[in-house]
Amino acid sequence: MSTEPSAKFLRRAFVRTALRRTIGIGLLIGLVYGLVALVYASRTIYKVKLNYAVVLEKLGGERQAITEVGWHFRLPYFTRIEQEVPLMNQQMHLGGQAEPMRIISKENVALWTSGVMTYRIRDLHQWAIENLDAHQLLQADYDGIVKDILQAQEVDRLVSDRERVKEEIYRALKSRPVNEGGPTLEEKYGIEVVSFVLKETRFGDKLVAATEEKKRRELIAEAENYAADQEASRIRKLYRAYTESIRELQRTVGRPDGSTDVALLNFLAQQKWATAYEKNPGGRSTVVIQNTEVPPALTLPGAEEP
Repeated sequence: MSTEPSAKFLRRAFVRTALRRTIGIGLLIGLVYGLVALVYASRTIYKVKLNYAVVLEKLGGERQAITEVGWHFRLPYFTRIEQEVPLMNQQMHLGGQAEPMRIISKENVALWTSGVMTYRIRDLHQWAIENLDAHQLLQADYDGIVKDILQAQEVDRLVSDRERVKEEIYRALKSRPVNEGGPTLEEKYGIEVVSFVLKETRFGDKLVAATEEKKRRELIAEAENYAADQEASRIRKLYRAYTESIRELQRTVGRPDGSTDVALLNFLAQQKWATAYEKNPGGRSTVVIQNTEVPPALTLPGAEEP
């Protein structure tokens, strides 16, 4: 009888021990997980990736650029990660957006254009420590230089000579001071301008329609001028052939003293009239009689009674 209560007591003690150990292990795991989460959330241990840099702000206000690749430790509450800066090639669109933006050319004509600059950060201290929000500042200066050049161009050059305009903008981004006597973009922000591409330059829809209408009218005018030239050429050829035939007839039947010239002219005039009125409304032919001495009377048939 005494062994049964002792067995129950041992089982209860084992269950209580196992439960306490389970709870203890769970609390320990939770504590470790919480500490890891806290460290991760506060970025007490942080990683500097390849072609990236991290800017730390210390408690005293000093800022430091960390460029060594790998894991790093910082004191929480005494230092703060201000920003992570990419050091590889980056793009900056004209106007801050990929869609074309509206500009006004030298002739006060509205155009739509888009461009993109590729740059790389060379001096991290100049970019991240000397400038507050360097990306926004660079965007403003970049837009100003490009717009100044584009709006000083003529419309024809912007559309047909894009290559030269693009190279002119690239040289300006590399070497032109933001203000007279001031630093260039590369000097001001510690960057290297790698390239510039003028992606699109086009007229507005209304100007395109007007240009197409103008071209259509020019083509019509050219066609009409060509037709008029052809008609004039044909008339000149006919007149030349007619005058040559008259000379030949005059040489054949004329007299040296010129006494037959008048009769010949009258004959030719009658032939012209005969050709014009060869058929009358009734279908009867007109008879032409040639008389070299007296001009014959040419009677045209009258209109028939209805």
